[in-house]
Amino acid sequence: MTDIDNKEFGGERPLFGSENLRLDKVIFHAGESALKNCRNIEASRCRFEGKYPFWHVDGFVVENCEFTSGARAALWYSRGLRMSDTIVDAPKMFREMDGIELRRVRIPDAQETLWHCRNVDIEDVEVKNADYLFMHSDHIRIRNWRQNGNYSFQYCRDVEIRDAVIYSKDAFWGTEDVTVYDSELHGEYLGWHSRRLHLVRCHISGTQPLCYARELVLEDCTFADDCDLAFEDSDLKATVRGGIVSIKNPASGMITLDRCGEIILDEFIKAPADCIIEIREK
Repeated sequence: MTDIDNKEFGGERPLFGSENLRLDKVIFHAGESALKNCRNIEASRCRFEGKYPFWHVDGFVVENCEFTSGARAALWYSRGLRMSDTIVDAPKMFREMDGIELRRVRIPDAQETLWHCRNVDIEDVEVKNADYLFMHSDHIRIRNWRQNGNYSFQYCRDVEIRDAVIYSKDAFWGTEDVTVYDSELHGEYLGWHSRRLHLVRCHISGTQPLCYARELVLEDCTFADDCDLAFEDSDLKATVRGGIVSIKNPASGMITLDRCGEIILDEFIKAPADCIIEIREK
């Protein structure tokens, strides 16, 4: 490994095409593509101020670093990233990447982040201002996650989330094979048009949750007082602790819950229209 310590770079492509570098306390000022097309890079206590620093990189470690607002679109078309204890204060991060590990990372401006990524492993991460987070990504594992941002996880596949707090309307639309454990899911129109969405011991809030879903499973979930018109045109198997304000036109399956304020079954219910709704409290 070649060590570069306490240096400053700027302009276009200062370390383009480098291999086997260990960077410590390096500042990359305004410019573009500082480490584009590199291999085997380690960056510790570095500051990135310019655009596109890590494009087409194969194998890199980023620890205790800072990406400023000027470092937008910093990590694209790369593979084999391990990032820890880092602040990413720029949008449009992590695109078209394979193999991402994030630990103790904060992303205060996470708009349009994590698109078309695969093999993602995340723990102890907080994201804010995160509209359109995780689009068209797959093979994702997340633990201890805090998120504020809408339209998240749309069209994702093979996702497992544990111990999360998510504030997002239109979350999990068009997903396949997503399982969420022991989490809070806040926001209207949750999980529409999903397939095999599985929620275990989750708390759900927001109007019209879980409609138009196929093979939906809920285990011991709870619903807030604003959850009305749930399960329209969904086929599901659900066990609910407590009650739901209202259920509207579930297509098939079985729902077991303690109470329900209103069950709406009208002329617009879709076939086979045979969902069993079992109320524990009489």
